[in-house]
Amino acid sequence: MTGIRDRITETDPGKVRGVTQGEVVSFRGIPYAASPVGALRFAPPQPHPGWSEVREAVQAGPAVPQAASRLERVMGTRVPDWNEDGSLTVNVHAPLRAFEGGPTRPVLVWWHGGGFTSGSGGWDWYDGGRLAALGDIVVVTANYRVGPLGYLYLPEIGAENLGPQDQAAVLRWVRDNIASFGGDPRNVTVGGQSAGAYSALSLALDPQTSGLVSRVLLQSGPFGLLPQDPQNAAKHAEAYLRLLDVPGGADAAKVLRALPVERLLSAYGRLAGQLARPGNAAPPMYPVLGCPGVPRDLQRALADGALEGKSLLIGTTRDEATAFTAFDPRIQHLTASGALDLLTGQLGEQAHEVYQRYAARLPQATPSQVFTAVQTDELFRNGSLRIADHHAAGGNATYVYQFDYQPAEDEHALGATHCGELPFLFNTFDAYPDSPMLGRPTDAVRTLGHTFATAVAEFVTTGSVSDWLPYTPTTAARIRHFD
Repeated sequence: MTGIRDRITETDPGKVRGVTQGEVVSFRGIPYAASPVGALRFAPPQPHPGWSEVREAVQAGPAVPQAASRLERVMGTRVPDWNEDGSLTVNVHAPLRAFEGGPTRPVLVWWHGGGFTSGSGGWDWYDGGRLAALGDIVVVTANYRVGPLGYLYLPEIGAENLGPQDQAAVLRWVRDNIASFGGDPRNVTVGGQSAGAYSALSLALDPQTSGLVSRVLLQSGPFGLLPQDPQNAAKHAEAYLRLLDVPGGADAAKVLRALPVERLLSAYGRLAGQLARPGNAAPPMYPVLGCPGVPRDLQRALADGALEGKSLLIGTTRDEATAFTAFDPRIQHLTASGALDLLTGQLGEQAHEVYQRYAARLPQATPSQVFTAVQTDELFRNGSLRIADHHAAGGNATYVYQFDYQPAEDEHALGATHCGELPFLFNTFDAYPDSPMLGRPTDAVRTLGHTFATAVAEFVTTGSVSDWLPYTPTTAARIRHFD
């Protein structure tokens, strides 16, 4: 089927008009909550007031206000497209056949990464149309508040884990509306990459949202990063208010809601600069323990069985941390003692033993490369494997992958870096022109993307992958490699 045709469907707030392109109908920029402006800035998401006429849903809504991603040199640059007004939106991509009767389709709700500081579900990087067509599934992406707008910790004004609260609102929107797009609200996989994977796991574990989740897809989650301690979050909030010259307490709300959003972003950037340490991936503000969305430690929730009964697909790229170290001269010029000093700040007494073990495993590696390998495992791989081990040991369907693709021309020695699998999942290779992590997508590269995306779509549909052995605890042979 060719051509472009309008398609109108009903949602609780009102009717929306999407566009049919080939075998997929896409609805972009549908509000799932009221605009977080004025009195709703730094407030939990509120229902959208709705609309009476048919709403055009052809273009994605604006991104949430944010600074440029620190991974632009890896992924590619983006033209700023943010606006606080109208930023809380979803994008729904559904097979055309889903509107022609028959069974409802499985749903994938997928969260973008960006270190809890940047990103947008509406960017062409994450366009779900091709994945929806390939797998005959409904794909949903969404915006959630990031940076200070989403993670400032000021509970006295109602600001606590607003980003996770936005994500929970999206899941409730899916529950209430996805049937209008041919999706099955009782068959929802929640997935995401990096910070999005962290968010997906949190939603699957939180008693407030776990019942809305059937399966879980976790790509390169930074599970070595513990939820932020409330005391540290409060200190960062105090430092942020000082940079803005805003008084603390309840009076802060009125002032913060009146400031230009550019000032909020500028102060956040200065705070990030003050807190930055080489190799430290933690942003100034991210999910806070004990607040909405993260009521308890993720590892404790897993140990208590909060993920039991949900199929899991989890994986990492082979060289995750190069995305954070390859362009940092402070790390590229590390000496062995300098690398050990940085690791001591992260690992404490274990640092020396860990460094020596990795140096022996990588005898030709520079101190920078050893440090990067440790970072890959400590922040990404080890935590993912611990989750997989625990889940599989409980008899739950568990599938583990490692993405090993690296571009043929790898002048920055990125290897198979963080975010490298994203164009493969969504078949959005053309959205990454001149991206160092991708290189030039040959026919073989596109075939690899088809293989990877097909496996993910099958998991979303059935909770298993037919030609992929389920993972068993600590069994490396059961890890599927994509290269």
